[in-house]
Amino acid sequence: MSPKTFLALAVLVMVAGLVVVDQREARAGEVTPPPGYKVLEPIRHGNLTVFPVVAAKSYPTGQFLTLDEGLRSGDVVVTEAGNVQGLIRRHPGPAIRNDSAQVNRLVLVNNSKRPLLLLAGEIVTGGKQDRVIGRDRIVPAESDPVDLSVFCVEPGRWVAASAHFGASEAMYGSAFAGSTKRAQPPMAMMAQPSVRAKAMGDKDQSQVWAEVRKQQQAMETVEVSAAAPEVATEISRTSSYAKVNENEEVKRQVDAVAKPIEQNYQSLIRQLRDRNAVGVVVAVNGRIIWADVFASTDLLEKYWPKLVRSYASEAVVTRAKEVEVGVNQAQAFLGNMEGRREMIESEPGIYRHTEISGDGFKAFSLTSLLPKTGFDVHVAKMVE
Repeated sequence: MSPKTFLALAVLVMVAGLVVVDQREARAGEVTPPPGYKVLEPIRHGNLTVFPVVAAKSYPTGQFLTLDEGLRSGDVVVTEAGNVQGLIRRHPGPAIRNDSAQVNRLVLVNNSKRPLLLLAGEIVTGGKQDRVIGRDRIVPAESDPVDLSVFCVEPGRWVAASAHFGASEAMYGSAFAGSTKRAQPPMAMMAQPSVRAKAMGDKDQSQVWAEVRKQQQAMETVEVSAAAPEVATEISRTSSYAKVNENEEVKRQVDAVAKPIEQNYQSLIRQLRDRNAVGVVVAVNGRIIWADVFASTDLLEKYWPKLVRSYASEAVVTRAKEVEVGVNQAQAFLGNMEGRREMIESEPGIYRHTEISGDGFKAFSLTSLLPKTGFDVHVAKMVE
């Protein structure tokens, strides 16, 4: 090969290499949604915007028991670690022994014949302190006692309110007054995104407490408190995140934002059932803050009432100049899952939990490893 021919080939290789690099950089800058996910036109009310998410495929999730269903039936028992000896378990085995309760530890027994789905952000009230679940997980059917990773959302109490944990009255808004309210099934409330983020992302008890106090203080200063000073006084006297959200005036404020969106999207879910409505991208004051996506429409419907109230709670205490946010921005947020670091925790044959840390976000996916599954049951993404 002559020197001139060699030089020409070398130049061609270099040029080709530069073209490949440019194409990769261009692709990296493009917004591509996760396989099969599409963001639709938003539903807006006040400063809260919710973008429905539909999927190309839906998965069978009927086998999963939710925490609300388990607490309602009594098949799921949550208690302080020190009380575990009194629990009835279907499987023989060594009991977890602990003589004293701990802030970041609860014990759960699933006596149901169905696997239990737990979502980070769900709050159980009772025991010595109200707690928020820190990580998505699946608890197998008829389980032995399982240690739960939790965070306290009630920094001022360490006195037993009840032996076991249950749901919060915060899930019953002022729209459920009288007999209608009593007819509603109990539900464990979902913490608002800013509190969920501290438990899921920071995994730091002091950060969770700080955020709870911050939200309580913000609730004291919403417009309704100015009109009803006794509400602010009542809020300032309690350290319980759940109790603040159970306040009738606070519930009225949250309902004013939540109910129109809840009802509109509930109607939309029915219309979109054939298109597999599976989740939402959430914006407050025109700023995208969160996304929750499930494996099926049925699962979304079960969690939708508590999720929309958590988003509304965030909107009530977040006041800023509103800007418009559109479908393209929501699609871009949902589509960007490229991270710098990935952490995986797994319980073989049960579930895998993956945490992705990217530029300005964290994403979490819970994958079922149970027989005949292998799909993501829940995906959550938050802005940092």
